[in-house]
Amino acid sequence: MTSHKKGPVVVSLNGIGKVFENGTTALDDFSLDVREGEFVSLLGPSGCGKSSALRIIAGLSDPSTGTVSWPAERSGQEEHVLGFVFQEPTLMPWATVFANVWLPLRLKGVSRQAARDRVMEALATVGLADFAEDFPRQLSGGMKMRVSIARALVTRPKVLLMDEPFAALDEITRFKLNNDLLHLQKTFGWTVLFVTHSVFESVYLSSRIVVMAARPGRVIREMEIDAPYPREDSFRTSAEYSQYCREVSDALHGALEPADAL
Repeated sequence: MTSHKKGPVVVSLNGIGKVFENGTTALDDFSLDVREGEFVSLLGPSGCGKSSALRIIAGLSDPSTGTVSWPAERSGQEEHVLGFVFQEPTLMPWATVFANVWLPLRLKGVSRQAARDRVMEALATVGLADFAEDFPRQLSGGMKMRVSIARALVTRPKVLLMDEPFAALDEITRFKLNNDLLHLQKTFGWTVLFVTHSVFESVYLSSRIVVMAARPGRVIREMEIDAPYPREDSFRTSAEYSQYCREVSDALHGALEPADAL
């Protein structure tokens, strides 16, 4: 069994604030350090800025205040490489599975022929090598999400950002993809930052859960899930899992309290 190791800080968010043009404050003084190899879940009520935080880390949105830094780069280590898996698979319906996974490399100027081995490797990793020439309309919801994960995987990321990727799936498919995700994280050594509304999913997947308050989003509690990896299905029915779920649920209930009551 694998215990949690405290690696160097990969990404650091310091005093992040985000105010949209309509005046809505999504994040206020949001600070978080994510360490190498961690599986960190952002958990909180709808509208608390979880997705906004993820998009700021990815560089898809600029913070109104505060900074995002990558400390490893200052020490001369290799530049960070990000993969992003959105809530919806966001696949191109007119393109084959192969072409959808190839897209990030294609945008970098990598030809289809040069990308073929990496694309097929990514598809094989998520169990879809036999579906390379199929179209999204021919796939189930779970298979579409696997294509989305393969598209992130093909870039060989060091940090994987996931914005509620399994929320729309049935429970059986969701459990299966949870297990697959943990296997892939161990295999490739990813650092994962995962957005979810589910207490149960966050406890099963995470080494650390960051509970966010209702808007404006900010960290109100961080909880270590000190259960060893690999996590087996039996963990879901254990007393330890139930206790963690109760503790996280209590913390989430506190996140729903008004700001002046916290």
